Amino acid sequence: MQVRFYSVQPMEAPGKSKYKVLVVGGGAGGCATAAKFAEGSSGLGNDVAVVEPSDVHYYQPIWTLVGAGLKDFQSSGRPMGEVLPESCDWIKDKAVAFDPKNNCVELKSGAKVHYDYLVLALGLQLDYDKVKGLQEALEQDPSVCSNYHAQWVQKTSPALNNFKGGNAIFTFPATPIKCAGAPQKIMYLADEVFRKNKVRDSAQVIYNTALPVIFGVKKYADALHTVVADRGITVNYRQHLTAVDHTTKTATFAMLDEDNKPVEYKYDLLHVSPPMSAPDVLKTSGDLTNEAGFVDLNQGTLQHNKYENVFGLGDCTSTPNAKTAAAVAAQSNILYNNLNRHYSGKELSPEYDGYTSCPLITSSKTCILAEFDYQLQPLETFPWNQAKERRTSYWMKASVIPYLYWAKMLKGTWDGPGKLRKLLHFGMGK
Repeated sequence: MQVRFYSVQPMEAPGKSKYKVLVVGGGAGGCATAAKFAEGSSGLGNDVAVVEPSDVHYYQPIWTLVGAGLKDFQSSGRPMGEVLPESCDWIKDKAVAFDPKNNCVELKSGAKVHYDYLVLALGLQLDYDKVKGLQEALEQDPSVCSNYHAQWVQKTSPALNNFKGGNAIFTFPATPIKCAGAPQKIMYLADEVFRKNKVRDSAQVIYNTALPVIFGVKKYADALHTVVADRGITVNYRQHLTAVDHTTKTATFAMLDEDNKPVEYKYDLLHVSPPMSAPDVLKTSGDLTNEAGFVDLNQGTLQHNKYENVFGLGDCTSTPNAKTAAAVAAQSNILYNNLNRHYSGKELSPEYDGYTSCPLITSSKTCILAEFDYQLQPLETFPWNQAKERRTSYWMKASVIPYLYWAKMLKGTWDGPGKLRKLLHFGMGK
C-alpha cells in the first residue's frame, strides 16, 4: 500500500524520557485508547505515546470480504500516522522487554521509556511456522491461502475462482484466535463462488475444526448447523492442522480426541486459519502475564492483577471473551474510565461483561449477527432474532461497521452499541 503524508510524524526514539500514559501496540485497542487520553476529556496530548513499528494500520475484519473478492485489499489499510491521534507521540519502534517494577519499557533500538501508566494492546501473534510445511505451501502453492495475513489474504480470491473441483478444506486451530467466526465465514462465501462458477457439484467443502462445536453460543450454533446442512458442507470436529505438503497436496490433521492420531486429506484448495498465541515479548515478561503469555488482567476492570498502573485490552489479554474488534470497542471506554478512576484515587468499576460481536457472514448478501457475553449468552442490540440470516446484518458488517471503525472507534468516540441496546430495549436488560 502506498503511504501518503503522515498526520503524526514517527520518531525513532522517544520524544521524552517519560509519559503519563504509554500505549504499546497501534492496533484497534491502541489507537482507540491513545485517542481517548490524548484528545478526549483528559487532554494529555503529547504526554501520551504509542509504541508501534508498523507503517500501516489494517482493519482486519474486512479481510473476509477481501478474500472473497467483495472488497478491495487497499481499502483495508491506512498509514499508521493517519489513524493515531495528532497530538500524541508515535514511537516507531518495537517493545522488546517490560520492567513493570520500574515502570519502564525497553525498545528494540535500545532506548528505554518510562511511564506513569502502561496500556498493553499488542494483539495476537500469527504462528504459521507451527504447522510443518505451511509457510512453504503459502509461498509456492496458489491453492493454499489464509485470510489472516496481509500477504496471504490476497491469494484467497484467485484460489477460489481457480478452483475446479475436489476437496476444498477450511481449518480452525487448537489455539485462541482472532474472530472465531472468520474460519467459516470464508467457507460460506467460497461455497457461493463455487456455485456461481458451476463447480460446486464436483466439490467437497470440508470444515476441519479443533473445537467440539461449530460455534460457542448455542443460539447461533443451531442456526449455523442449518446453514452447513442446507449447503452440503462436511464438518469434522476436534481436528487440528499439523502439516501441509504442497508437493503432494496433502494436509495432515491431529485427531484431538484420539491421542492426536494423524489423518491425511488430499486438498485442491486449502484455507488455513493459523495457530495463534500471545506475542513473544509477553511470553518472556514474567509476572506481567499468565502461564500462556497473556496479560494477566481483572476481567471486569481491565486492570492488571498485580501492577495497579498497568492496564490492557484486546487480543493480548487474559480476559476470557472472544477476541474481536467489537470487544475492543467495549473495553476501550471501560479501561479509560477505570484508569482515570485509579489516577483520581477512586474505586474501579468492574463494568466489562465480556461483550463481543461476531458478524457471521453466510453469503455475499446475508449475515447472522452474533452478540454475546462472558457466559456465552446472547446480548443482542436489536429487538429481533439476530440468529436469522439477514440482508440488513450483512449491510452493517460490510458498510456500517467499517465506517464506525475508521471514523469513530479509532478516534476514541465509539464504545460499542451498549447505549443503543438500552434504547432499543427500552432500558431493559443489559
